Amino acid sequence: MEKKFRQETTDVIKIVLFGPESTGKTTLSEQLARHYNTVWVPEYAREYLQDKWNNERKTCEPHDLLPIAEGQMKMENELAKKATDVLICDTDLLETKVYSEAYYIGECDPILEKHALENEYDLYLLTYIDVPWVGDDLRDKPNEREYMFNFFKETLEKYNRNFITLKGDKKYRLNTAIKEIDKLLEHK
Repeated sequence: MEKKFRQETTDVIKIVLFGPESTGKTTLSEQLARHYNTVWVPEYAREYLQDKWNNERKTCEPHDLLPIAEGQMKMENELAKKATDVLICDTDLLETKVYSEAYYIGECDPILEKHALENEYDLYLLTYIDVPWVGDDLRDKPNEREYMFNFFKETLEKYNRNFITLKGDKKYRLNTAIKEIDKLLEHK
């Protein structure tokens, strides 16, 4: 059962966009994938939760977190096989762990936590809250952005993840991310 949460081995450099809702992660994921002529892994939770909202008018609940994690890893493992030198991930299980702890139940399912901590990425791009918040069916915490940003940052620090914080407009963030990814590619 746990195999479905496990990251498959690959030799591509894995980059994760990480941070609170509505901080430009998806936009930057798409831009980076275009720049590196590679694929990017969308956030499975958006599709899963949008379907749930459309069909049941319900938001995320604790029992949704493991199916979200499973779907995320399935997509990541499939798309890693199609990536060039770099795989851009719009999220990872560590982000799901953060949402579990901060939004839903104050803790994390042991299976989710195990794999969130075991799965490895080369660089996290922590997106700051200096872009306008844009609401949609799923985003619901516009007044908690600073709290959530700090929670995300503290998580990366706690688990000693390699990360940089991206601030500024889209162009500046993209250029900063490219410089950092290029450094990783030079040492590959």
